[in-house]
Amino acid sequence: MFLTSYLKAGRSITCAAAFFGGMWSLRAESVPAAPVPAPAAEFAVITQPEMEDGYLKIGFDRLAGFKFVPPEFDPAANPNVTPPTGNEQIPDIVKSWNGKKAVVTGFMLPTKLEKGKCTEFLLMISQMACCFGATPNINDWIVVRIPQGVPVMMDVPVSFYGVLKVGATFENGYLTGIYELEGERMGEVKG
Repeated sequence: MFLTSYLKAGRSITCAAAFFGGMWSLRAESVPAAPVPAPAAEFAVITQPEMEDGYLKIGFDRLAGFKFVPPEFDPAANPNVTPPTGNEQIPDIVKSWNGKKAVVTGFMLPTKLEKGKCTEFLLMISQMACCFGATPNINDWIVVRIPQGVPVMMDVPVSFYGVLKVGATFENGYLTGIYELEGERMGEVKG
């Protein structure tokens, strides 16, 4: 439920993070979505990533290497309609990583803390995406869930290992992302 109030289908977001009483809080403003993009073939050529200890080493150069525009949809106005996924905008090579073990490096933006450890967070393409007002694209972040929790490591690039899920995810009818990582462990801190 953490992204429900921050994303609206067919909208991009601008957000800021603040730390209140041991919990991170996000504030978001919706802005009109861009027009539907041309087929993925017109964008950067995305190649198969190399392997690192049995994990695909996937960077945001590949994850964000294509344009994705969230389809317009209002779940309040269409409560009994299945929302459009936009999955046709995801290149086949990116879809092929679904269910594979992957390691991804990015910037942590905590969304859920338990007992002083981060159990759910956004792994962002950069610090500028979100915290400083830049509008992130939906393929500029991965929702990471790591049940055992990890220390909060902000403002430095950190690697996370786990199983990558590729495809639209929804909460209460709203598109909340296209990438998730079932986190296994935190890797190298690169700062």
